[in-house]
Amino acid sequence: MVVYLLKKLELEEGVKLSLKLNNIQSVFNICPECGGQIISIKETGDLICNQCGLVLEEKRVDNSHDGRRAYTTNEKNNRERTGAPISVLLPDLGLTTVIDKSKIKNPDLKRAAKWNTRMSWEKRNILIATTELKRISSKLQLPSHVKKEAMTIYREIHKRNLLQGRSINSMIAACLYYAIRKYRLSRTFQEVLDESTENPKDIRRCYRVILQELNLKAPNTDPVSLIPRYVVDLGLGNDILTIATKIVKTYVSKFSSSGKDPKGIVGGALYIACKLKGLELTQYKIAEIVGVTEVTLRSRYKELKKKLNIKFENL
Repeated sequence: MVVYLLKKLELEEGVKLSLKLNNIQSVFNICPECGGQIISIKETGDLICNQCGLVLEEKRVDNSHDGRRAYTTNEKNNRERTGAPISVLLPDLGLTTVIDKSKIKNPDLKRAAKWNTRMSWEKRNILIATTELKRISSKLQLPSHVKKEAMTIYREIHKRNLLQGRSINSMIAACLYYAIRKYRLSRTFQEVLDESTENPKDIRRCYRVILQELNLKAPNTDPVSLIPRYVVDLGLGNDILTIATKIVKTYVSKFSSSGKDPKGIVGGALYIACKLKGLELTQYKIAEIVGVTEVTLRSRYKELKKKLNIKFENL
């Protein structure tokens, strides 16, 4: 009778009452097609009719846990809906299932639970790489997206069986350096070598393997990104930062810097900026902080001065 009245009202008033009628039908849990009962399936979040199978709503979002504060343990357990997020920085991606052995009485099941706690070599390999990655990253203060990128590359290397005959720590250091260059952070290859305990030659070989086997192209290190940190390490001011940045940007825009150490270019620009401002800062001090030899610093200094036509006597 209710369905008949609803359909009659809808025919009389037109489409404008359709939304109101649907709301009334949902309150009475009545199917608009056959008049059957509407049931809810919590697993899929669907509202369907148990008589004709009509799907009224699908994939509804459960908002019952939103905005609720938890004061007790029971309230906290009732509020929880999901576990920890999946992360490539975990050996098992955070999807581990642990079997409680304390309440198992069957000896066969207890033995199976014991074997379940054994870690396979693949997980142990990833665990060693993750530990080394976090150690170097904490020393260099790298962000999480760089660590995730490095771990993703390492997993691909491990998947392709490219670790045979190569050190785990060397490969993870090479992956980390590639991630640093990809996101253009102000960290140099020498800093990664200083924090790693492996042979620098092995890390360089692993880095070449990454580029060749995965067909990756690493962007060149931008010298401009290195200037602020060296200005701070040398205790210089913002005026030196501005002048050195302008010198490096002008040089990079007009001339090719491929094959040249970006630290050398930065060191030469800082030395020129100090001379322009009348600061007595030796080449030895700048070369020591920047991490290049005095010969490299003098070569880049002369090249910048000549190509950019910088004259100190006019200032």
